[in-house]
Order: sequence, then structure tokens, then C-alpha cells
Amino acid sequence: MGAAGSKLEKALGDQFPEGERYFGFENFGNTCYCNSVLQALYFCVPFREQLLEYYTSNKSVADAEENLMTCLADLFSQISSQKKKTGVIAPKRFVQRLKKQNELFRSYMHQDAHEFLNYLLNEVVDILEKEAKATKTEHETSSSSSPEKIPNGLKVPQANGVHKEPIVTWVHNIFQGILTNETRCLRCETVTARDETFLDLSLDIEQNSSITSCLKNFSSTETLHAEDKFFCDKCCSLQEAQKRMKIKKPPHILVIHLKRFKYIEQLGRYKKLSYRVVFPLELKLSNTVEPYADIEYSLFAVVVHVGSGPNHGHYVSLVKSHNHWLFFDDENVEMIEESAVQTFFGSSQEYSSNTDHGYILFYESLGPTK
Repeated sequence: MGAAGSKLEKALGDQFPEGERYFGFENFGNTCYCNSVLQALYFCVPFREQLLEYYTSNKSVADAEENLMTCLADLFSQISSQKKKTGVIAPKRFVQRLKKQNELFRSYMHQDAHEFLNYLLNEVVDILEKEAKATKTEHETSSSSSPEKIPNGLKVPQANGVHKEPIVTWVHNIFQGILTNETRCLRCETVTARDETFLDLSLDIEQNSSITSCLKNFSSTETLHAEDKFFCDKCCSLQEAQKRMKIKKPPHILVIHLKRFKYIEQLGRYKKLSYRVVFPLELKLSNTVEPYADIEYSLFAVVVHVGSGPNHGHYVSLVKSHNHWLFFDDENVEMIEESAVQTFFGSSQEYSSNTDHGYILFYESLGPTK
């Protein structure tokens, strides 16, 4: 890797970003799903900054219990504090912890990068929430006489009647968006809206389409009739209705998962859809609620699935860092042209020799999402 590392340094020359580090990850037997997602998260700057801040404020705690988040923070700190600008790091402690904690990732079978990303973000949220609760309990114990203040006014009724606000962690601040599911009764025109949060959006895909058209389909109006009728509270009966999903609050970092693995009834198994789905470098979200109309995003990472089927293959990632695009394939890191990103859109024919397809896309908002 020494040669490859120096090759990358030569390619960047005096344009090598100050203080940045580009390190490949060793593969511990089919851990490319993990490596590719970790690279995308490392170059998700708000996530990296928060995790390194967490590492700095927690490393002084001698009896700190090891968990997946401390292992991840330790790995990110290891990369950022390297004396060399390029090289290879073995994320051994993190992978061991992951396998110890979740049997799903224990085997040497081909794993799903999206399942891993989901598990990791939810695990970090759980750890942060537990820590916040513990701190709050300590604080309440020490100042039990002071009246409780609710900072953001969000009140969630508890089973025992006590109102508590939900804990909003920095993971929520970075990745969480809100969807609103609007249902309009076709008899009385009453609109019922139900909100739900998301950390990523999973989109159905079609051949020769784009992210914009997939998002339009995601928010298209569906008519509920026959056995799918909607119970309207105002009419007090089942009625025909129209429903659609819109983005009420877009996240700062928008993660889009393309549903490339589809269960085919006739085959009795999953099949990989190699469809060509164009993902732009700059994305304008149109299926949003005011005041977020036409909010713009910039692509900064892509996790790519390489292979023709769902149960085998390989994962690599493309990352944009300081206006340069880099290609991470386990231990190897190299520079690529921005124009090379479009080679990962997918195949316009069913059977193609190109099996490198964009699977998880990471976009950063260019405008305020607060």
C-alpha cells in the first residue's frame, strides 16, 4: 500500500488538503460492507466532528465501558491523528465489537451494507440516549428541588402521566428528517396528517430512471378504495380516500437507499436489480412541504454494490473530500475524476458486464434545514 499511498499523495500534490487523512481499511474476510459504510461516515464531516468531540470528552473517563460507539470514535480518532497522510488501518477492534454484539454480522457470509448502516446509526442513538438519561437522572437527583424546565416544548405523555420531552441526539440533528403522511377523505375532504421520522429514505427503483423520478413516485398520490378504504373520523365510516407521503422536514444529511434487491415470487429468492438510476451531483428536493420547497443537496458519498446477485459480491465507496473524488476499495484508495461517478448509475440493459451500481447515496444540504 506504501506505493499506492504515495501515488495518491503524488496525484494530489500540493492540493493535498491540510490536516486531511486518506486511509484504506483492512478486510477481515467479507467486511467490505462495513469498510465502505465507515468511509462514507468518516467523510460525512458533521458526523466525524461530533464523534471526535465525543471521543475527546470521554477518553478521560477511565471506567468508560466499551461499546460500538466508543470503538467507532476510537477508529476515527486513530485515522485523524495519523502522522502519515495516507496508508492502511485495521478496524479490528470495531469489527470484533460488531460481531460480538450482533450475530447477524458474525458469519463470513456476504452482508448488506444498508442493514449495517441502519444498525450502526440506531445503536449510536441508543447509546447517546442512555447516556443523556443517565446524566439527566444524576442532575435531577442533585437538584431535585428545582422545577423541571422543558427546553424545546416537546412533550411526550408517559404511561404514568409524567410528561417528558424526547431526547434529540446529534445523530438526529444530522440525519433525521420528518415525513408527513396525508390522507384526504374523498367524501368530506378532511385531511388527516400523520408524521413519522426517518434516518434514511428507501426508494423503489425503475429501469432508466433518476433519483428525482424515484422521489416523485415515493410521493405520488395513491387512491384507497375497495378493501383498502380509509376510516374517516369525521364521517365515522370507511370512505374512499387519497393518500400521499411528503417530506415535512428534510434532514441536514439525506441518506437515500436504492432498493436494488427485490424478492421475486416466481423465483422464490431475491434478485439484484441492475437498473440504471441517475443520481445527480446536485439534487433539488421537490416533494417537500413549505418552507423547504426546492431545497438543494450536494452528493458527497456513494456506497457501491459490485456483483450480479444479492448473496455475493463486494462493496466499495466513492467519496468527495475537499472537491476531489476518491475511490475506496478496502485497503486501496485512489483519486478518480468526477465524471467517473456516472459509471456507477447502473446498466440500461438487463445483462451487462458492468455490475458496479450505486446503492446508498449520501447528500449534504446546501441550505438551512433547521
